[in-house]
Amino acid sequence: MSKVLEEVLAANADYVADFGDKGNLPMPPGRSFAILTCMDARLDPAKYAGLAEGDAHVIRNAGGRASDDAIRSLVISYKLLGTREWFVIHHTDCGMETFNNDIMGNLLASSLKTSSVDASGWHDSGVGAGTNDGKFIQWLTISNQEQSVLEDVQRIRNSPMVPADIPIYGYIYDCKTGKLVEVPEATAAGRVA
Repeated sequence: MSKVLEEVLAANADYVADFGDKGNLPMPPGRSFAILTCMDARLDPAKYAGLAEGDAHVIRNAGGRASDDAIRSLVISYKLLGTREWFVIHHTDCGMETFNNDIMGNLLASSLKTSSVDASGWHDSGVGAGTNDGKFIQWLTISNQEQSVLEDVQRIRNSPMVPADIPIYGYIYDCKTGKLVEVPEATAAGRVA
């Protein structure tokens, strides 16, 4: 058993011991909103948005991007579980700003091992087999945080599955201060019709 697995299972045992009546929480989020944000380990939506179990849906992916799957999750959140407001929250110093589609495709073609990065860019070990499949995926990388938040809010708003009466707010989480900074153009694009 790995050290990480042991730590996770020990933490879970402690959590179970104090679980209390959380098993009785209803499925719909109590505060009726959802957050789409990045998977970056430095972001803790429960803390920066003041959440407890059962409060909100939190959808996470690389970059907090409005991929088809993220929009699918938001639509389910609304249609079946009653959320009425959505937040798109990207963050400063995002890893999605450090590469583009070509770089990722080339790294995967070289090998499937973990790559490294330094001042001169991304490098791959080249050990083992690679795949060209990565060249056919849009990785939804980020070159400008404000623009990516705006694009994601617009993509969600323009989905034919998203009702016009759901407000969508656009923010950037500042990793240095913990502050949520509004992207006014994104929030304006996400206003209810």
